[in-house]
Amino acid sequence: MQQVKWFERSFDFSRTQNIFPSILERLRGTPVRLEEKFRSIPSALLSRQVDGAWSIKENLGHLSDLEPLWQLRLDDIITGKTELSPTDLQNTRTTMAGHNDVPVDELLRRFRQVREKTITLLETIDEATVFKSALHPRLKTPMRTMDLFLFVADHDDHHLARITELSRL
Repeated sequence: MQQVKWFERSFDFSRTQNIFPSILERLRGTPVRLEEKFRSIPSALLSRQVDGAWSIKENLGHLSDLEPLWQLRLDDIITGKTELSPTDLQNTRTTMAGHNDVPVDELLRRFRQVREKTITLLETIDEATVFKSALHPRLKTPMRTMDLFLFVADHDDHHLARITELSRL
């Protein structure tokens, strides 16, 4: 089964209940889920590109590459900016990073380290901040802190699913 491409997905940010604690748990769990997943993937598959798309290692490295953006966007909301910082829609950082040349244990360590920084930042916010928002530059919709990090958790899951798909090809 093939999943919808990330840029073709639609998102619903209409929740009024505070589900942020559950989102935070998903975010905390991503490094563990990745580490567990990589235990069973043969090393011969890790750098293989299929149809010119990113390899398994590149999908993993991409998660680390984007983490500073999530941190910046959190700061955008906290500091009252009206629009979230944009991203590079071509993902140049990931394409140019050379993740295939980095040992998988190092890629996993990098992600765990940068995600822990994000979690530390998120653990300091109050409920009012959970509901503060700024406009998402691509989606052109207001995104609250809670929505932003649900988006991040969904993005994590998108790449975890892609890694699974690539490991089975």
